[in-house]
Amino acid sequence: MMFSDAGGFTLDDIPTDEVDRQEGVRRPLADAVRDLVDATIRTTVPDDEVRAVQAEIEAAVARLRVSQVPGPRGIRYNGEGRSWSWGNAVVGAHNAIAPPLVIHHDPSGVATSDVVLGAAYEGPPGLVHGGVTALLLDHLMGETASGFAKVTMTGTLTMRYRRGTPLGALHLEGRIDREEGRKVYVVASIGDADGPTVEADGVFIVPRWAADLEETR
Repeated sequence: MMFSDAGGFTLDDIPTDEVDRQEGVRRPLADAVRDLVDATIRTTVPDDEVRAVQAEIEAAVARLRVSQVPGPRGIRYNGEGRSWSWGNAVVGAHNAIAPPLVIHHDPSGVATSDVVLGAAYEGPPGLVHGGVTALLLDHLMGETASGFAKVTMTGTLTMRYRRGTPLGALHLEGRIDREEGRKVYVVASIGDADGPTVEADGVFIVPRWAADLEETR
């Protein structure tokens, strides 16, 4: 059973083992589609082959459309403390658009992630699109602010582009600078082996409904 909760989060009574099983089946599908996107960008096969592959893809899409949830996937959680956001544009396990980031949160409060970005994320030649770096940092900083234990929303986000971010292996890191009431101030960066390429600072807000809910627990 599923129950709507405040802020668009949904309580779902699926056991964690079943959530993990479903994710394990569908994550490889998203990985394959992500590889398909990269191949579509890079391919130089003849036109007839392109048309044949298109027909195969359209047939596969029709098969997947036979049974699907309406609208967005949303965010769900169960009573065991497991949450999942399979459609998320940055970390969604079912989303081939997402890199996806895997974020590690250490006890000191620092959040980190290592990711490899390919042709699908290109802006200037050989470089990651600036909007993509903002997207990734915004998500990392939001999870840094939340500490994976509370809800926060982006209030402001300021980016400083120090140099172009090359496609390939990148490292992200974020930490909480300070907290003032419902405001959490976060600093973060993304970069390559030569150091940061983009730095950011932002203010993340704990929504009033989430703060009120926390006070009643």
